Amino acid sequence: MHAATDDTMGNGASDRASTGWPGTAEELMRSRFEAFRAGDREWLLASWHPSTRPATLELDNRLRWRGLQIVDVVDGGPDNDTGVVEFRATYMVDGERGTQHERSRFVREGGRWLYLDGDVRE
Repeated sequence: MHAATDDTMGNGASDRASTGWPGTAEELMRSRFEAFRAGDREWLLASWHPSTRPATLELDNRLRWRGLQIVDVVDGGPDNDTGVVEFRATYMVDGERGTQHERSRFVREGGRWLYLDGDVRE
């Protein structure tokens, strides 16, 4: 379990080429946040588990993702096959600030962490 941190950078979509696939569930969560920020559908779909991955992904161009706060991490390390990352992501849309609070589940298959699904929190 980790304490809450406020961090908008991580192993983002632009860093994947030099760092390889994220080594933990938290690193994958951070990379997915950066992909949402950059509008990188390809990485979002590639890092999504095939059993829950949508056929296509439409992103709202009005959303501007601002920051990521990791609230809790359970497992999801190099020696685990499952993990949970709870986060709050802030965004702006039409001049209004919003927050997405989610507890996401991850699985590691073939040595790669994948986003499985998440429960949106109030």
